[in-house]
This record gives sequence, structure tokens and C-alpha cells, in this order.
Amino acid sequence: MFSKVSSVGLFGLATYMVEVEADVSGGMPRFDVVGLPDTAVSESRERVRSAMKNAGLKFPVGRITVNLAPADKRKEGPLYDLPIFVALLKASGQFPFRVDGKAFIGELSLNGNIRRVNGALPMVIEARQRGIEEIFVPALNAAESCVVEGIKVYPVNNVFELLAHFRGTDPIAPARKENYTEQYLEPDAPDFSDVMGQYEAKFALEVAAAGGHNVMMIGPPGSGKSMLAKRIPSILPDMSFEESIETTKVHSVAGALPPGVSLIRSRPFRSPHHTVSPAGFSGGGGGSMPRPGEMSLAHNGVLFLDELPEFAKTTLESMRQPMEDGIINITRVAGTVSYACSFMLVCAMNPCPCGFYGHPTKECTCSHGSASRYLNRVSGPLLDRLDIHIEVPPVDYDDLSAKTKSESSAEIKKRVDAARQIQRERFKGTSTTCNAKMTPAQTREFCVVTDKANELLKNAFDRLGLSARAYDKILRVARTVADLDGSEQIDVKHISRAIQFRSLDRKFWGR
Repeated sequence: MFSKVSSVGLFGLATYMVEVEADVSGGMPRFDVVGLPDTAVSESRERVRSAMKNAGLKFPVGRITVNLAPADKRKEGPLYDLPIFVALLKASGQFPFRVDGKAFIGELSLNGNIRRVNGALPMVIEARQRGIEEIFVPALNAAESCVVEGIKVYPVNNVFELLAHFRGTDPIAPARKENYTEQYLEPDAPDFSDVMGQYEAKFALEVAAAGGHNVMMIGPPGSGKSMLAKRIPSILPDMSFEESIETTKVHSVAGALPPGVSLIRSRPFRSPHHTVSPAGFSGGGGGSMPRPGEMSLAHNGVLFLDELPEFAKTTLESMRQPMEDGIINITRVAGTVSYACSFMLVCAMNPCPCGFYGHPTKECTCSHGSASRYLNRVSGPLLDRLDIHIEVPPVDYDDLSAKTKSESSAEIKKRVDAARQIQRERFKGTSTTCNAKMTPAQTREFCVVTDKANELLKNAFDRLGLSARAYDKILRVARTVADLDGSEQIDVKHISRAIQFRSLDRKFWGR
């Protein structure tokens, strides 16, 4: 007897419908799964067999063939357990219910419980787009799945609940997003009011947040670089619903979505240790289907690299293309996976191995050679892709002992939001989201400078030996400074600020 059940396949963020076909016929007992299954899919045979027996159902005796169509796409993971289970029940006459317009995903345990799977959100979106009206998912995946409108999502804990639902004895209520939480920034999240002094550094980070610019912070140990970086999410603009969906999809595929969270509303902050492997940073592992790395998990948020020169050179260089394109392509035997990775890069480093070069009270003990080797771990092309370079000097005693609190993140965020609103109006109807993402054509159109500002920029370009990329980045940063100032034109003071943010690295690399 033949049966067919709908499911959804996943390869990276790409999804596609899968038809699970089952045929039970006479002959010597045998159970084959075809359609390019990986090891986890092939092992579904034993999980399905045990789940049936432990649920009090009769496992069909005879020649069993399960086909996962389309057969030219490799199927990975245990998510096909549940649709294979349902297809076999139908083929053996134990499931006399219609499954047209329904889809199933989920991993089975041996006792019939249904475990969560990775990537439920993009799979539910695919099912909705393909006209599926109802989808049955593991209960632990219900939170992320129910944010998709236009499709009924049924959370299932075990096969007993599934059978009771179809028999009508105990119907399952569709999941509703009102019953789950959305992940916002915690009320007690780090706030800029905790940072004493460092006024220039805080303004530079305000500019970076307002325009989505990448930042390099250079300073001695204990000057507050990490403290400043951890507070950046508190001044970033709120995510749109589309950005939240994109971010949640990446975390869903990576299996990094917190339990019970339906949607990620706060911008991610990722801070990998400098020992992270290239695969863990860029993406990879997990067999033939690479998983999202730290760059992708920071999508629409902040990627903070502390002690930048300590990272492996191959790890750092892997950022160059994704920083320009906002997407990373990972090629394996099974195909090429693309993950979004549009992030704000924030780097922190010491000026030398001992950390005290240029310190007002402590003497640097590094030789010229060791200091040069330390700085040369960061390549010129990578530095060129950082919009803002700022020095974070030691904090004065007077600032540390001040009784008045610094400006709060909420106050800074108001100015950032106002600047981003200007940019939203400026780039309406385009894919550009902020000043840092402007195309060369948009840079020429929107970064109009006064004659005096142009003269200042020309002198800085010749004197500092800037590249064409650095020239564009100065204009984009100046555009953001002008937006914060509420100015249509880019004037001398805006260009001057942008040049200051760009020329600091010459103090260290040009020594």
C-alpha cells in the first residue's frame, strides 16, 4: 500500500518542500530509506520502529520503502522522523485520516516523544508559501513557528497527542504567539551611565551606532574598551519586524534560539574568544551542511572582537568579503550555503604587547620589533574596512570619582534614533539601511560637502595617504555626524570629526 506525506527540507537557510512517500508490500522484511538520506535520516528507521511499538501500534511486516523526494537533494538531520512515522501508519492502514494541506517535522525518541529540531522557523515560512494550511511541529519549536501568519501551527509533545488530535478525542490547540515571549534587551542591561569619562570615545560610538559604522578602539588595559563595547546594543535602533525575522531564522538554524522565545527583538551581541576556529567564526561544522558561525549569529547586531591581534590571521581575513557584501558563502560537497552576516564590527586592542605604549604614567617595556610584529598581525586591508579608529586613554581620577552620573543610554539612543530616521527617509525604496551601507553612487549623491570641507578632505587625503575606500568611509562617517547635527550639507566640522576618527591609527602603525 502506498502513502504520501508532506514535510520540509533545509539546507543552510534555503528551504524546500519534501514529499515523504512510503510503500509497504509483501516479501522478505526489509526497511529502506532512499532519496539521498544522510546517516541521521537513515537511522530514522530504528527510531520510527521503536516509537511505533512503544505507542502500541503495529509495525508493518514486509518490504518497506520510504522515498524522500526530490531525490536529487541531500536530506540531513532527524527532522523527517515524524513524517516517516505518519507515512508508514497511512501505508499500513493505521492512519485513515486525510493529510492534504498538512506538513510534519520533528525528531522521534524511542518512546514516542517528539524532540525539537533546528531551523523550524524558515521551514514553516516555506510551508506557508507553498500553500500548506497546517503544520505539526515539536512543542519546543512552537514559539518560533507561530510567528508565521497564514498557517496553523500545532505543537506536538508526542505521537499519542498527534493520534488523539486526528481521531478527534483530544484536539490540539494551534499555537498563538501571544502565549510566548519575545526577546528584548534586558531592563538591567549594561548602560552608558556606568561609564565615567571617555567622552570622545562615547561620542565616536554614538556616531557608529547612528550610521552602522565599524569601530576600532585602541588603548591600554583597564581603560574601558570592553565596558564601552558591551553597552553599544543599548543605543542601537530597535529592530524592524523584518530584521527580527531574519535574525531569528539564523539563530533557529543554529539551534541557538532560547527556549520559549518566539522572536529575537534585541540586536545580538556576539563576543567570541580569540581562540575561536575559522569554522566556528565563519560557519561550518555539522557535517556536510555548515552551520552559522559567529559572523552570522551577529547578523543585525554587534560582533565584538576583543584583543584583536590575538585572533588567528586566517580568522580575521575571512571577514573581509562578508564585511563588504553582508553575506558569507560556505561551499561543501553537498553544495553552497549562504548565510546573512550584516553586522557592526567593534574591535579592541592594546597599542603594544605590554599595553602601555603612549601611557601617561606607565612605561612601555616592548622593543620596537616586538611592538611592530604585534601590530602587523592586523592587516592593512582589514584596517581599511574599519570606519572609525579611536583612542581610549586611561580614565582620570577626577572622572572616576565624580559624583554625577554620565549620560544614560536612553538619552543617547534618542539622538541615534533621530539620525536613523533621517537615513530611513533618505534611502526609502532602496535596500540600503544606514549610511555605512551606502553604495558608491549613493555616496556621491548624498555626501555633498561644502567647498571648505572639500579642501580639508583633499589635504587630509594627500597628507595621510588614504585609500579610495578610506575616502568613501570618511564621507559616510561625516554624513552621519551631519545627521546627528541635523545638517543637510556636510560642513568643515563634520569632515574634521570624520578625519579625526580615521587618522588615529597612524599614531600607532606609523610610529
